[in-house]
Amino acid sequence: MSNESRQDLLRFPSTRIVDVAKALSGDVRVRILEALGEKPMSISQLAEALGVAQPTISINVQILENVDLVSSALGANREKICTATCRSIQLDLPVKLGEGLHRTEELHMPIGMFSHCSVQPTCGIVTKECVHVGSVDDPRSFYMPERFEASLLWFSGAGYVEYYFANPMPPGVTIDELGFSAELCAEASSFQMDWPSDISLYINDRLIGTYTSPGDLGDRKGKLTPDKWRSGTEYGELTEWRVTGEGSRVNGAASSPTTIDALGLQYNKPIRVRLEVREDAVNRRGLNLFGSDFGDHRQDLVLSFIRYAE
Repeated sequence: MSNESRQDLLRFPSTRIVDVAKALSGDVRVRILEALGEKPMSISQLAEALGVAQPTISINVQILENVDLVSSALGANREKICTATCRSIQLDLPVKLGEGLHRTEELHMPIGMFSHCSVQPTCGIVTKECVHVGSVDDPRSFYMPERFEASLLWFSGAGYVEYYFANPMPPGVTIDELGFSAELCAEASSFQMDWPSDISLYINDRLIGTYTSPGDLGDRKGKLTPDKWRSGTEYGELTEWRVTGEGSRVNGAASSPTTIDALGLQYNKPIRVRLEVREDAVNRRGLNLFGSDFGDHRQDLVLSFIRYAE
């Protein structure tokens, strides 16, 4: 985009106010926009002009690109050329409750930040450096403060880990759908590909659905699992539960009659999310739970709050 073709005015709806404000809140990002005010520049040119390292410039350019304030293209020498997309912006302020919120709000929870648990050996917690928290097969490890650094945790047989999530929605705003996703699998000694385990999700003590993991997965290296990890389990399956006004689903299949209204969500009360292998489960073979530095998916636990378009 040439300097002549950039827009005089770029208008943002109320749902993007927070994102745009965050993008403009960094001094380096404002300086990047200043530098691009007269002409497009490459990443290396921006780094030289601002006296900032190229990796820092790249990260901050990406943030500006995410809110459409900067566009980029590859130049003749395959270097990224950056251009400011507009000369000024207009933000539409919200005029009614909830209008400034995204249609989907997400909360990310590290797997070690559980509030309650019930586990039995085999069990354990490791960090992304593959350092064990406490001792392997000692349930006391699950009560140590270092558990907050967990990148993988596991227990065999029946048990659970429960997390408390805040409700980010202000009072009076309706949540139409609640989603929860996690990477997980069963737990066996070392690993067993054919080792099914029935893993149930409860929200505010209401059953959302049960996912049957096919086994403790270790037949290949996890895409994110550190090379020095040599203990069998390598990856899980990204599993998603959804609760709507019609009922609940696991990976798209109907799983329980629990509706969003049945959860009794309140803005000033935490949302209790429990992953459990029940004592009466047909396949009672434990759980491995993966954080963002282990397994195949770079995410921790994600709770999504979804509002349908009005």
